[in-house]
Amino acid sequence: MENTRGVLLLSHVGFSFMEDLVAAVTARGLKTYVLSSLPEPAHQGSRPQALADLADDVRVSAGHVLTPHDVEDHLDRLQAAGASVQCCLTVWEGYRHLMALANARLGVPDLDDKQVLQLRDKLTLRNRLADAGLSRARATVLTPQTLAARRREGGRYFVKPVSGIASFGTFPLTPGTTWEDLERIAAEARADTVYASAFTTDPDPHDPDPHDPATPAPAAAAADSGAPRHTPTSPTTHATAHATGPTTADATGQGTGRGTSGMDFLIEDYIPGREFSFEVLVVDHEPHVVAVHEKCEVTETAGTVLENACVSPPTSLTRQQTAAGIRWVSSVLDTLGLSWGCFHIEARHTPSGWDLIEVNPRVGGSLISPSVAALTGGPGLLDLWLDLLLAARRPAAYRTTLAGLSYTADGTTPSPNATFFRVFFAGPGTIRTVTVNDDLPLPPALSHVLLQPGDVVESSAREVFCGQVLWRMDRDGREAVLPDLLPASERALEIVYETEHR
Repeated sequence: MENTRGVLLLSHVGFSFMEDLVAAVTARGLKTYVLSSLPEPAHQGSRPQALADLADDVRVSAGHVLTPHDVEDHLDRLQAAGASVQCCLTVWEGYRHLMALANARLGVPDLDDKQVLQLRDKLTLRNRLADAGLSRARATVLTPQTLAARRREGGRYFVKPVSGIASFGTFPLTPGTTWEDLERIAAEARADTVYASAFTTDPDPHDPDPHDPATPAPAAAAADSGAPRHTPTSPTTHATAHATGPTTADATGQGTGRGTSGMDFLIEDYIPGREFSFEVLVVDHEPHVVAVHEKCEVTETAGTVLENACVSPPTSLTRQQTAAGIRWVSSVLDTLGLSWGCFHIEARHTPSGWDLIEVNPRVGGSLISPSVAALTGGPGLLDLWLDLLLAARRPAAYRTTLAGLSYTADGTTPSPNATFFRVFFAGPGTIRTVTVNDDLPLPPALSHVLLQPGDVVESSAREVFCGQVLWRMDRDGREAVLPDLLPASERALEIVYETEHR
């Protein structure tokens, strides 16, 4: 009898780590059923066929953004054809609520779709955690009036989209920040086929309108980053942006209109400290921290935040500080009622304790999942999340395995390994060559080159990945390797432009 047991994978514009996900599903003896939104024009001739070569079944929607209707219809089609869909999985944050909807229909324990959408509302999330004593920062919707007021106060503040993705449009407030800067970022977001739908909590967003006269030509996105970094209890009442830019507001701070393709910004108290991410799997209300990454290089620019390099386990935390972080993460998850799933929780630490950057209900982007694989000596974070979904109805054996891979309550990791990885971002220009440098203190365990000669990179308010490189080492011997590797790793990828940065 033919095996029809499989997993539904949701792909955004034909990408979203499909190669990795298909390999993980296939390795478990399951079929792969891929539902993708329409690729960008440059990839429409090649990417659907590439997916067809990978997966057992592929369906491409008519629009650049998948909708709940697309997912429901596809599940109907698969089940009518006799497929036994075990669960649904996506790493694209903008489809996480669709994954939750599908899993609810399939009877697979997961987050509720409304929880996912509420997590993406970073304004309400920040203030909810502040009310619970889990954050020292507060946020408010950004308007011309609040922007002027914060600039006059002269304190430290941070600006970000209320609902965003990766680090697009996130930056510290400066005396030179203007409302026109925000309008420019909003226009760029609307024009970006890949990212536009991520800047709304609308559960059924629409494609960007290329005929909108206010919409500039989209910035070239030469690479898909898979799961971007680089997503609550009642619908929010703050306003979203008009179609022509960020929200305009009256004196009360409430917006005067909504636009499904616009974006709204918040401004919050700046959170100081060193930045970390907790890689967490929650099984029936029980959180397991499988890795903690320290962001040992973070660059805050005028339009985005670049997370250049990470090390795990952290080098600057004591075991007691790590244990306190694990307790804090557990309190955050409990306060938000997050009882199932995979989370990439970004936080900063100072001597006064831990504070939140973001709660993302997905795997971390870049090399987070391969880093976890190098730490465990086996499964990466994608593998562990897939296995959680497949085992969720009867999780006892999975829970035991996961506990053996996770930090203990006292902040101790069971892993004898350590990892370090560096991400390389492209600047504006035309790529001439990208080469991996083999003259390094330690050979890489993994390297990805994401741009090719001839790719054109435009100036953008979001990061454009050029490549990434991962190293694995023994944890006990890390201090003998890392001091030399850290500066040397800056030249691990050598990028030459036809048109140099300006």
